[in-house]
Amino acid sequence: MRRPGLAPGLLLGVVLDSLLADPAAGHPVAAFGSAAARVERLLWADSRPRGALYVLACVGPVTAAARAADLAADRRGAAGQVAMAARIGWTALVAWAVLGGESLAGEAIAIARHLEADDLAAARRRLPALCGRDPAGLDGPGIARAVVESVAENTCDAVVAPLFWGAVCGVPGLAGYRAVNTLDAMVGHHGPRYGRFGWAAARLDDLANLAPARVTALLAAVLAPAAGGSLPGALGALRRDGGNHPSPNAGRCEAAFAGALRVRLGGTNVYAGLPEQRGPLGAGPAPGPRDIRRAVLLARLTGAAAAGLAAVVAAAATAVPLPRRGIRLVPPSDDATPAMTMTGVHT
Repeated sequence: MRRPGLAPGLLLGVVLDSLLADPAAGHPVAAFGSAAARVERLLWADSRPRGALYVLACVGPVTAAARAADLAADRRGAAGQVAMAARIGWTALVAWAVLGGESLAGEAIAIARHLEADDLAAARRRLPALCGRDPAGLDGPGIARAVVESVAENTCDAVVAPLFWGAVCGVPGLAGYRAVNTLDAMVGHHGPRYGRFGWAAARLDDLANLAPARVTALLAAVLAPAAGGSLPGALGALRRDGGNHPSPNAGRCEAAFAGALRVRLGGTNVYAGLPEQRGPLGAGPAPGPRDIRRAVLLARLTGAAAAGLAAVVAAAATAVPLPRRGIRLVPPSDDATPAMTMTGVHT
């Protein structure tokens, strides 16, 4: 399906995210989360089928609404400056709503500043906005590791993956991916309540991030020198340590960032009082506040490169001519009158 305006709309959405970040109130993703929480209260059961129904009930309407908006635009036609501007604006608005790169960078830098000021209490208070592990027992290096790991993983979740699915599927891809990823954050973790109910959300999120996570890791590796890092280190850690993680996707991103920054990630994380062991990712010292800033720079570069790639893919898809059916006017030869054929061959 051709999607006029998709490429510039994606790029404009990236610009809006960099300028505006996430609103303090009234964010569409937060509204979706509130609605999903209400649906959970209606559908929850300690059951995988019920969890799959929950995912369908939440993701289906969002994706269908985005698709309906696209179809409505198609019916109005793609011609004309006003119609094109509307398409670009609609795509940019949805892209801005689902992207989170600037908010991710802002939270990470804020924690880096607290650590640089030796204010561990403030850093611990801020950490839950970035990741779900218990901050109470973390020292400075532990907080820095949590931040770098979160920046690495969320560079995929908040930037690369939405752009990937936006380039491939248009606005429905943007909205559908964000819905899936939000549900995974809400119910896709282990525990007595969500071990079975959240299984479908977690598996669908794994599938949705399978390709984007590897794109993220490769882009981070290639761009590592621009952030003062190491391309060979990133590729080596990605190859060696990418599987040392419970997630089939997060480990690739975190390993690439660890190798690029020449730090060591992984270890024991505590979630809701329960320890969870992760394998080593990268080789080097524990990260510190400076490494948080380097990780943010690498994340920004990776996001910019992903935006460029997404725009290229979207533009290429739009430029591919659609097959035409029916009659075709054929220019006449010097000694023939114009002919109309089904094949384009003179009669």
